[in-house]
Amino acid sequence: MSQRYSGEGPRRGWRERFRRFLLDLDSRLDFGLFKSSIWGRELFERFAEFMDKFHVGGWRRWVLVEPISELGNLGLGGLILALGLAMPAFRETSDEDWLKKSDLAVVFLDRYGVEVGARGIKHNDSIPLEQLPDHLIKAVLATEDRRFYEHFGIDIPGTMRAVVSNARAGGVVQGGSSITQQLAKNLFLTNERTLERKINEAFLALWLETRLTKNEILKLYLDRAYMGGGTFGVDAAAQYYFGKSARDVNLAEAAMLAGLFKAPTKFAPHINLPAARARANVVLDNLVDAGFMTEGQVFGARRNPAMPVDRRDEGAPNYYLDYAFDEMRKLVDTLPKKVTERAFVVRLALDSGVQRKAEEAVENSLRQYGRDYHAKQAATVVADLDGGVRAIVGGRDYGASQFNRATDAMRQPGSSFKPYVYSTALMHGMKPTSTVVDGPVCIGNWCPHNYGGGYSGAQPLWSALKNSINTVAVKLSIFVGDGNAKLGRARIVETARKMGIVTPLPDTPSLPIGADEVNVLEHTVAYATFPNLGMAVTPHAILEVRTGLGETIWRWDRDGKKPTRALPAQVATDMIFMMNKVVEEGTARRAMLNGIKAAGKTGTTNAYRDAWFVGYTGNFVCGVWFGNDDYSPLNRMTGGSLPAMTWHEIMEYAHQGVELKNLPGLPANPAPTAPVVASANKGDAPRPAMLTFRGARVLVDLERMMEDASRAMPATAGTANDVRADADRPGPVAQAERQGAKRE
Repeated sequence: MSQRYSGEGPRRGWRERFRRFLLDLDSRLDFGLFKSSIWGRELFERFAEFMDKFHVGGWRRWVLVEPISELGNLGLGGLILALGLAMPAFRETSDEDWLKKSDLAVVFLDRYGVEVGARGIKHNDSIPLEQLPDHLIKAVLATEDRRFYEHFGIDIPGTMRAVVSNARAGGVVQGGSSITQQLAKNLFLTNERTLERKINEAFLALWLETRLTKNEILKLYLDRAYMGGGTFGVDAAAQYYFGKSARDVNLAEAAMLAGLFKAPTKFAPHINLPAARARANVVLDNLVDAGFMTEGQVFGARRNPAMPVDRRDEGAPNYYLDYAFDEMRKLVDTLPKKVTERAFVVRLALDSGVQRKAEEAVENSLRQYGRDYHAKQAATVVADLDGGVRAIVGGRDYGASQFNRATDAMRQPGSSFKPYVYSTALMHGMKPTSTVVDGPVCIGNWCPHNYGGGYSGAQPLWSALKNSINTVAVKLSIFVGDGNAKLGRARIVETARKMGIVTPLPDTPSLPIGADEVNVLEHTVAYATFPNLGMAVTPHAILEVRTGLGETIWRWDRDGKKPTRALPAQVATDMIFMMNKVVEEGTARRAMLNGIKAAGKTGTTNAYRDAWFVGYTGNFVCGVWFGNDDYSPLNRMTGGSLPAMTWHEIMEYAHQGVELKNLPGLPANPAPTAPVVASANKGDAPRPAMLTFRGARVLVDLERMMEDASRAMPATAGTANDVRADADRPGPVAQAERQGAKRE
């Protein structure tokens, strides 16, 4: 008993001490909170007593204090909002080399080595501001931004004046952007008319004003602005329109140049001389109104308007060059750091003959049939099977609109999307001869119908594609998903991605019949996967990049993206067989080529808003789209009508003189070369004959041996001259490279 109590005594003592500790802690906390409440109340009373000294009542409170307080709150909120809105704009300036990047200058050669145009301007090589005529600078300032040297980047009075004028007119009749804002747009942004772009433009204008002087901003604006005719900057425009340097333009010519900044496509003198002269007269009025000149000083320019050089017979492939320049700007960022130059000579995959023929075919089709079909625009792309783009037509008239409908417009492909669906079905076990049933099908509340209405019952898979049956395409999406339509559509999208479709393809029940949007370029080159036996290629315009001294620093066949496997070879062969049926027996019979096997697919969207034909041979792939920019319906135009006819005209020319390659799985072409077809236009030049693959291979090997030898030679002045001469080598070698790359 004594031992037991001796053991419990210490435990009882430890518990008592802990209980007392907790009571002490609780009392201290209670006391601390009590004292804190007393101190807090006293502090608040003292603060209230202090603030009462500043109390304002009566009219002073409502006239002065409350408005100032609300303005402070609104100002703080506005500052936070402005910071949030400014973040996207300032991300555009994150690269410390932003000004150098905008100095990129490129001279473009076609695939045969013929110079076809240029883009960009190297700032250090342009005309200094002080050497430009005073009347040219005054004409620009009087028309574009009279208060340029007074505002901080945003001309608030000018903006308000433009808002009032536009409100009175019920439309946009006067621009409110300062020269700094316009430069910000040219350097960092696009031409899209959105509120987001205007906000970014304003913040970037403020940023430019803190980084550059007024004269530097004006100089960059004069060098970077698009002036029509594929020219950028006043000096290039002066050379193009008047055949002289900007240093030498007179007042009448300066007024015409200054009038181009607002709308270069509308007032370009080589397109609409009366409109250009009327606009120049407005510029002269502005000079007088701004007080920069007197009426007597501009009188001579009014009486003797500028006379531009006749450029009507010159047609640069501007849509193509815009695309190639964008590709070059991306490519420059991937070049080795040792490449510090900003001026390059670039050889393109462009085939000038095919480009001209494509432009003529689009214009002829729209001129002859556009009114009947209510069609105002069209676009087309022609490419080699390795992805090299031979021609791009981004619209009917580059002078009227620089928007490239071949590369930037997102349009529904309609039934021309179905080859991705059928390819996926073949990969999941179907055969061209597999039986499918054309009958009613619904996914939820959505029930598709066929173009002609009604159903045709059981038939082989190739027949369903030939006749472009919508219900079968939807049933195939369910089949490839093992009964799950959503999973089936995901697998179809995966196939399209592997073949080269990079634009978003949202998951909708109507995806299998072409309800999602694509662009002409990627949709066309994706079709090259079929004649390539399942190997997908990347569309590209650039074949070779050289420095100003002639050193080759990049070439597609060596440094470009390599083909990737997208489809099994047998699936591609089966698709060629089925798509050939579309051309020879189905909806695209108007696309048939004499003596050349072809395959493809038509596409017509809901309400006839888009009409497509995309097809290929053993040599080329070509896509044609017709529609309207405002998405207004066509007059029952289908892909098998005008698109197929235009495709036929372009591809018939493109194959002349070319050594024909056979489509896998189809009978061989009847002749080794395409038949020569007489042109309807007597002035058309014949298609030049092409080298055979074997001859081209020999010339390519010879050229590479010469390049290897030139690299091994000492870096002497004579070597530099040899390399520079090599940059201007004649067309047959360039053509040989093309043929050799195709054979590889």
